[in-house]
Amino acid sequence: MSSAPGTAEPGADLPVTLDDVLAARRLLQGVSRLTPLETSRPLAERVGGPVHLKCENLQRAGSFKIRGAYTRISRLSSQERAAGVVAASAGNHAQGVALAARELGAAATVFMPYGAPIPKVEATRAYGAEVVFSGHTVDESLRAALEHAEGTGAVLIHPFDHPDIVAGQGTVGLEILEQCPDLRTLVVGTGGGGLLAGIAVAVKSRRPDVTVIGVQAEEAAAYPASLAAGHPVALDRMATMADGIAVGCPGTVPFALVRALVDDIVTVSEESLSRALLLLLERAKLVVEPAGAAAVAALLDEPRAFEPPVVAVLSGGNIDPLLLLRVLRHGLAAAGRYLSFRVRLTDRPGALARLLVSVAEADASVLEVEHVRTDPKLRVDEVDVALQLETRGAEHCDQLLALLRAQGYRLVFG
Repeated sequence: MSSAPGTAEPGADLPVTLDDVLAARRLLQGVSRLTPLETSRPLAERVGGPVHLKCENLQRAGSFKIRGAYTRISRLSSQERAAGVVAASAGNHAQGVALAARELGAAATVFMPYGAPIPKVEATRAYGAEVVFSGHTVDESLRAALEHAEGTGAVLIHPFDHPDIVAGQGTVGLEILEQCPDLRTLVVGTGGGGLLAGIAVAVKSRRPDVTVIGVQAEEAAAYPASLAAGHPVALDRMATMADGIAVGCPGTVPFALVRALVDDIVTVSEESLSRALLLLLERAKLVVEPAGAAAVAALLDEPRAFEPPVVAVLSGGNIDPLLLLRVLRHGLAAAGRYLSFRVRLTDRPGALARLLVSVAEADASVLEVEHVRTDPKLRVDEVDVALQLETRGAEHCDQLLALLRAQGYRLVFG
């Protein structure tokens, strides 16, 4: 966790002002959607007061990115648009730029890292952009996009480091203030900082009493060290499934705004992101990508640290179905509802059946069984059984494991 000072007057020597955000809102009329603000009873019970979800996962192109991309491209001259635009993104900004460019009649080239989610790649192409793969991170793709811009004259549409981008994203904050007039705490997932910075400008300008908190994945958290240093600091490495907020270095423009206006930056684990995604799917019936669930993950980690009414921004819903399957499994395990272990048995008729009867008596559901006899670590009369079980939660897991141990079973985890 790292605190940001948040002491500057909104608009005082800052690169984006409330007037900029209001101007962006006028540009976006009829382009971006007014996304709903949904109430979350499960989160409200944890927090101790009203919690609302700002559903930017239901925005055009599946995330808030259309707001900034359209604002930026719409302000280019006719000559600049004729030269085309170029962007770098793992997916959401790519789709936002591709859609905005199509709406405004500009050709778009998007550099994406190898391994970018297939649905995001295909959606970007479907909006009319040319996709070029380069590098393994967004930062590496961005370097390739800059080279393309220098070589072709295309205008770089940066994912977060430009006043027009920040102003466009800030329109989310205006909507939240109108949809939740009694707002006390606003929680926003954060990568490069464009969305957080824009929202902070809009909210702090009109409601300086509202607490604004950014959330980063702990394995891709560039803001804590940057805020401590007083300037953007690049990470040496990143490792998170939340590709939408996997940014190695804050942008200069959003950093100045976050440092001045945001009250705190907190980090969340991969387990917390998984649990948040699972809760949103099961209880809110909302499909959200890991980056889009970061704000909810923070609420799950420390629910009493956020003064209600709280609004958590769900920034995007573009998730690869294969990743969704893995994340749900991870989320079930983190919530104590998925249990995986191995049991070493004597290789005799009925041994496996007795084990499965014990599992059934404990009211657990068997998802998968793997029977291994050929491991050189096993004795001739031994067999390893790998079980994957569905349980009702952490307490049920403890009861099941205690029962099996009491019956003499040797359990191995990992």
